[in-house]
Amino acid sequence: MAIDPVCKMEEVMRVEHITLGIEGAELEGEVIDSLAEAQKAGDTIREHRRGIAPTYSDLLGEGRYDPTDPTQLTYAQALNLENYLYLAVVAFGLTQSVTASGIFMVITGIALGGTGVVLYRLSQIVS
Repeated sequence: MAIDPVCKMEEVMRVEHITLGIEGAELEGEVIDSLAEAQKAGDTIREHRRGIAPTYSDLLGEGRYDPTDPTQLTYAQALNLENYLYLAVVAFGLTQSVTASGIFMVITGIALGGTGVVLYRLSQIVS
């Protein structure tokens, strides 16, 4: 029994209710289930996170991470969600690459097999 990684990733996104969060658009509330949607959502969260602070160092200043500081907590949560979405982008992309490689291998195998059959029949006719 094989598990389709794309289906698994889509199911995880549905269970977690990860949506694009685009208000007033045709995609409002749509669960992220493709590479392009995950990339768009990750980029959006990155823009919002950088609105809090341009970098993590700027957020902390001279201090250390303080989980009781709502700004730092929001930044950390945004960073985690951004990483989660970019991981989904990598997973979707890897799945597409492996699928394309598999299709190429099948086509190559069929072509080589067909060539072998034709050459075998030609050798039988010539003999």
